[in-house]
Amino acid sequence: MIAVDTNILVYAHRRDSPWHERAAQCMRELAEGAGTWAVPWPCIHEFLAIVTHQRIYAPPSPLTRAIEQVQAWLESPSVVLLAEGDGYWMTLAQLLAKTKVTGPHIHDARIAALCIYSNVRELFTVDRDFSRFGALATRNPLALG
Repeated sequence: MIAVDTNILVYAHRRDSPWHERAAQCMRELAEGAGTWAVPWPCIHEFLAIVTHQRIYAPPSPLTRAIEQVQAWLESPSVVLLAEGDGYWMTLAQLLAKTKVTGPHIHDARIAALCIYSNVRELFTVDRDFSRFGALATRNPLALG
């Protein structure tokens, strides 16, 4: 299963992003494909916070439009939402102990632990910070080549 990080969601939604077309195509292929794909709940929350933030985007996405976008992704019959469950804490605790991340990197560790806990094969992201979590394979689907 492939999971999608916040940055791919943001670029797919924001038409003013230079990576919009590639990210939107990536999301279409996942949503319309036969394979199961996933979005961690923290990425949904972060997506909503980013695209509606007036200090990040001028103008920001209207909240109703951002909610409609999430709803459209959730209508894909092959999407799975990744959430914490029994055993998740142990996965996160072990990942933190191994990587020694602190502060703002805890958010990335949470996403990585959710993916590992949920048996995600690969996380689509443009964030190189995820490379510190060796147990999770990552790929930038927007890279040329």
